Formats: sequence, structure tokens, C-alpha cells
Amino acid sequence: MGADAAPGDWTDLAGKTVVVTGLKNRKSVAWHVTRQLEEVGAEVILVVRTEARRDELAKLTGERRVLTCDVREAGDIEGLRAALAETGKTIHGLVHSIAFANYSDGWKPFHETNETDFLEATRVSAFSLVALSNALKDLFDRDASVVTISISSTTMAAENYGYMAPIKAALDSAVVFLAKSFSAFSKVRFNAVRAGLLKTSSSAGIPGYVDSWMHAEKATLRKEGLKTEEVAATTLFLLSPRSSGLNGQGLVVDAGMGSNYFDAELLGG
Repeated sequence: MGADAAPGDWTDLAGKTVVVTGLKNRKSVAWHVTRQLEEVGAEVILVVRTEARRDELAKLTGERRVLTCDVREAGDIEGLRAALAETGKTIHGLVHSIAFANYSDGWKPFHETNETDFLEATRVSAFSLVALSNALKDLFDRDASVVTISISSTTMAAENYGYMAPIKAALDSAVVFLAKSFSAFSKVRFNAVRAGLLKTSSSAGIPGYVDSWMHAEKATLRKEGLKTEEVAATTLFLLSPRSSGLNGQGLVVDAGMGSNYFDAELLGG
């Protein structure tokens, strides 16, 4: 364990620099990850989409370093790379917690998915991992860890979630291909936390999400919904050298929901 590790800290992340994207508010996975990283002595550099968002979050982020990057803009991604290079920091970890879907028209059958919406969501939610990883590759520590936040099942047809499940499937596949691609010149690892349903403000924008979340809570083995801090804790494990044997993987974190389809309560027994 590193010399700067906090007493009793198992993660060996003290003194490491981790870039965390996707902060929106206190409910965000990104915020819980940030707090837990700081508890073990890591330095966090936050990345938000716009300067307006940075200003909105000023009271929350305090003195933390906060950079901006709209991943839909190639110039922004290059600007983020330059800003990170200027810090002189070696990046030991990157947390990709970025997703976007346009549900402004409400729920639609999947076959009526709008092409523009689908492609924009793919660019923001999946391709951004590829773009950011490529842009930052020279700033990564040789043993850096990249972790993205995915979903627990991309093959279950949750109709209200719509086209985002196929896009998350693309994200999961990109994790595998990035792991292979980077292995040609580094030991950088890529993994996904495949989270069950969470109470976040982003999730609240999905049509009918409250009903889905309540059903998911009943489906967990413990009859208690998944907590965002549990997803964050798994993210820390994947960022940590303690998970060095994991690469190109997706860890399902759903409190057992995916194995409890025939629960008596769900069957009405």
C-alpha cells in the first residue's frame, strides 16, 4: 500500500488523481464517487458540461478543481485534454458518468425511435468514452483505471427506457474494445459498473421511472432499492489497484434484482 495511504485504507488510492465526469447535483453518481475518493485521500478533478453548470454547482464543489467539457464538441474534448495537461498531474483514474437521452416527447414504442435522438444519445452516452479515452491517453498513468457507469441489463426490454438500453449495450462493448486497444501500449484498464435502478435526477427524466424504481425495489433480494453510494463504492474498487485483475468487464450491481424474477411477492403470492 502506498506510503500516503490513510490508516486502514484498503484501496491504495491516496495521493492518486482521478478525473470524474458527469456531476449534476448531490444525487449524482459522480458526487458520491467524489466524496468517497476524497475520504481515502485521492485528489478529484471534476468535469461538468458547461460553464453555467459549473457556476450552478459552485456552492457544492467549493474549492475543488472543476473543468468544463461538452463531449459533443471535439474542440471541448481537446480543450479538456489541454487543461488537464496544464495541471501537470498524471491521471490515475477516469470516471465516465455521462449519459443523455431526449425524452421530451414522452414514451414511444422502440420502433418509432427518432434517428436524431438515437445518434445524439449514442454520441454522448457511448462514444464519449472512446473520445475521452483517446484524448487523454498520453496523460494516463501506465496502470490507470477507466470506469464507466452502465446499466444492469441491456437485454431486458424496459419499454419506458426505450433506446437507451441498446446505447448502453454499445457502451459495454466499447469497454471491451478499449481494453484490448489500450493493451497494445499500456496497462490501462477499462471496466463498467452495471448499475440497477437508482434515485438520481437524471433517472427522474425517464417516463414512468418512479413505477419502474418501485418495482425494482420489490425485485431486489433484500426488498430495498439500490443506493447510489453502493454504485460509487464499486466504482472505487474498480479504480483501485486492488481490482488489477479485472479488465474489459462489467460488474452488475443491482442488489440481486436480476436473479429474483420469480419472487413470490412479484408473482402475487
